[in-house]
Amino acid sequence: MLIYMVRHGQTDWNAESRLQGQKDIPLNETGRQQATGNGAALGEILGRDAAGFDFVSSPLGRTRETMERLRRAMGLDPFTYRTDERLKEVSFGAWEGFTLADLKRRVPERIAARRVAKWDFIPPGADAESYEILSWRVGAWLKGVREPTVCVSHGGVIRTLFKLLGEMEPDEAAAAAIPQDRLLKIVDGSISWL
Repeated sequence: MLIYMVRHGQTDWNAESRLQGQKDIPLNETGRQQATGNGAALGEILGRDAAGFDFVSSPLGRTRETMERLRRAMGLDPFTYRTDERLKEVSFGAWEGFTLADLKRRVPERIAARRVAKWDFIPPGADAESYEILSWRVGAWLKGVREPTVCVSHGGVIRTLFKLLGEMEPDEAAAAAIPQDRLLKIVDGSISWL
């Protein structure tokens, strides 16, 4: 298995530390530069071998724009890739759009509960997910990877990969910082930042 994982570039909500989840927030200028920079770096790594890779993205706009900028920087057709619903970010349900500071003022007991067991915590809202629930769909995607892959997705998706591949314990994975300006390489279940 060979996968290059890329987190989408920064959005204004990322910069404001808002829980973004599945809200379709566009990249900001920093995010656009990050996406192009990641594409240039990946282009140097893969060179002509890029043609043998499957390119897949979460269907959300910020990941699609990141993929298109990445592919353009690699000298590839920006629109020749596929999307997969299983790669969407974790849903924060009714908490999407709030900062943790906002929520700590409104529902301090819920934030305290989240801090104790972040991996299994489910925010309020019918569509909300825990990282554990997210890991079920990410795990199903991972089991289906059959060829070298470049994947653009989200911080939560990458956090679940750290747990699924045995690199981190659940709550450690749920709290891991996932940069937007670096590439993550997965080779036969071993993970390294580039």
